Amino acid sequence: MEIILIQDVNKLGQKDDLVNVKAGYGRNFLIPRGFAVAATSSEKKMHTENLRQRSHKEEKIKIAAQEIAGRMAGIKIIVGAKTSTSGKIFGSVNTIQIAESLKEKGFDIDRKNITLPEDQIKEVGNYKAIVKLHRDVKVEVEFEILGE
Repeated sequence: MEIILIQDVNKLGQKDDLVNVKAGYGRNFLIPRGFAVAATSSEKKMHTENLRQRSHKEEKIKIAAQEIAGRMAGIKIIVGAKTSTSGKIFGSVNTIQIAESLKEKGFDIDRKNITLPEDQIKEVGNYKAIVKLHRDVKVEVEFEILGE
């Protein structure tokens, strides 16, 4: 079944992508939840027209994201966490703490656009996170976890 994504779907595609999925997944999950619409001939025509009209605006947004990525490339974030004497963190460090640290540096990034190398970081050390600023613009940010 061919569908047009209305919003980003993790591990499937970005907004406005035309993708093939199994019929049950499209009909029973994506379409009822508003993540996608069926790619009929009329929907495809509307989709191509919308993409054509939106391409100029998207280019400006992409250039702005590249500027932010250039400013963000050299920064290093320090995140404090309560640790034991052996360096293990009580709990874990997640994208919320990274987003808050970026906000302190002047970058307002949604935590959903931050990807960590591991699901849960439970030890003190240096790590790298990938920040998605635009569909085509991603930047790698270094962060260090220090014990408090």
